[in-house]
Amino acid sequence: MYILAVDTCDTAGSAAVLKNKQVLGEINIDSPVTHSERLMDSIDFLLRRLNMDIRRIDGYAIAAGPGSFTGIRIGMSTVKSFSFSSGKPIATVSRLKALAYKLSGEGNRLICPFLDAKKNQVYAALYEKQIDGVKINIPEGSYYPDEFLSRLPSRRVIHFIGSGTDAYRENIRNRLKDCAVASGRSPFAAYEAGRLGYEMLKLNQGKDYRKASPIYLRKSQAEEKH
Repeated sequence: MYILAVDTCDTAGSAAVLKNKQVLGEINIDSPVTHSERLMDSIDFLLRRLNMDIRRIDGYAIAAGPGSFTGIRIGMSTVKSFSFSSGKPIATVSRLKALAYKLSGEGNRLICPFLDAKKNQVYAALYEKQIDGVKINIPEGSYYPDEFLSRLPSRRVIHFIGSGTDAYRENIRNRLKDCAVASGRSPFAAYEAGRLGYEMLKLNQGKDYRKASPIYLRKSQAEEKH
């Protein structure tokens, strides 16, 4: 199964092509240039370098949020247009879970994707790596940093990943002391979204373009005004 996966949830955007779980090509760019200016160029570059026609893609995976509302909409509209023209399904993946998967390779551990959501809030969740994948211990949501941190176990090592780790480093350290470990892994998540998307697509859990929806976790600024 060939999968085209994208992540446009923040400035660290990425696109990847996978065959089942194996990545064939990946582009990662952290830039203030908007995704509307660079996403299609990245996809076109990948497909040309892989000598692959878009019609060979069997399904699409997208990190559907949380993150920048504008970025998410650009990614969603792109994969929806592909799905509309091809009839191929879309797997919508949580970016928090995709980032957690970046740290799930070694033994049982607690993993905390922790993203700066602006407005003094974070998008966060707590996952636990187990033999058969990751389970969620604290649900995904939009939290005030100290509110979320107060819910974490204080005597277990927790591995953090995401932009909120730097933004709220002192809050994390004050709460967890030496039990907090900041990951050095990159914020790019298209490959992980593709792997998670593959698992969904092979179980026929993909959606058509009319039913695929973003994962926002809170209202947009425009919605809050109404």
